[in-house]
Amino acid sequence: MTPPHLTPLTPPDPIERLLAGTYPDPDGGPPLRVATLKVVIAPTLAGAEAACLDGLSLGRNLAVVSDPTTHALMGAAIERALGGGATVKSVVLPDHPHADEETAQRIADATVSADALIAVGSGTINDLCKYASARTSKPYVVFGTAPSMNGYVSTNAAITVHGHKKSLAAQAPLGAFLDLAVLASAPPRMIRSGLGDSLCRSTSQADWLLAHLLFDQPYRLMPFVLLADDEGPLFSQSDALMRGDIPTMERLVRTLLLSGFGTAICGSSHPASQGEHLISHFVDMLGDPTWPPSFHGEQIGVTTLTMARLQERLLDVRAPRVTADPTDAGKLTAVFGDELGRSCWTEFAQKRVDGRRAEEIMRGVAARATDARVLAEFDAMVQSVAG
Repeated sequence: MTPPHLTPLTPPDPIERLLAGTYPDPDGGPPLRVATLKVVIAPTLAGAEAACLDGLSLGRNLAVVSDPTTHALMGAAIERALGGGATVKSVVLPDHPHADEETAQRIADATVSADALIAVGSGTINDLCKYASARTSKPYVVFGTAPSMNGYVSTNAAITVHGHKKSLAAQAPLGAFLDLAVLASAPPRMIRSGLGDSLCRSTSQADWLLAHLLFDQPYRLMPFVLLADDEGPLFSQSDALMRGDIPTMERLVRTLLLSGFGTAICGSSHPASQGEHLISHFVDMLGDPTWPPSFHGEQIGVTTLTMARLQERLLDVRAPRVTADPTDAGKLTAVFGDELGRSCWTEFAQKRVDGRRAEEIMRGVAARATDARVLAEFDAMVQSVAG
């Protein structure tokens, strides 16, 4: 029998409808479906850890991946709960693990005999496990320990490769399990980080819409429709969130999950990562090493404000001019060093605007410069962001 606090969400809840494959596509396609099979958001998961995995067919050899903090918080209890019905290997990473290729490989090596991985943590551990498990073709699930980011159910992982932070293809968890009491007790900075990561929906949507209106890039309403019911109440109650209010914490968790589902369905990070993330990644790669550490979502909360100001300035430009980008490989290596600079150039060269591309863009801009629909739609988007 399912414990009362693990009772599945009741349709027409969007999360439950996504899991069931019955959510109608706002953009007119077939009903939406996600790879994640089970989500549990509960006041507490204590004593119900094993029940969370019911029906997921993870096998009998399970590897529980945590760090010292998350192992004490939830990992040890999960290992005890699963030990009666499975062979459990405890993989406890060092304090403050890094989401890099080397650590992901260590996890893969340590879990060779496992049928599935169980991530116990938030951003770093979840990214490491979703990436390592995808590379070894094993399923994984996650028990979240902090509401610090929106990547729990996304299909990409932020992994640093030779100093270059990249968004790499990974896999969604089969299950995501969120204990609201544990999340509400997370350090305040981690809670604010999740709020900051949610804030960028506004600038990401405006950037994406502008690219669609000016350059015909594909655009979907779906990711933002998913968030509509939860996002407004969340931001209007942010003070309650920081006081440990459980219903508001549930709003944050739902917003983070639905944002992740939106990117997973789109097959890209476009709905939740645009210019504000580029600024943050630059800080990650080039920031002063003497600065105190910061969480990803904290940075995004700040860079979202920067991006919003830039977008407002765009509205005042009625005769934009696009010119060729003078950046070359030498300039990037001068800033980032040889290895990281070459890695950045490999990716940037594919997107760089040369003279011919600049002319093509300007012709498109000129053709649309008097299109009232373009300006009106973008203006409406930015105003909604400001609101």
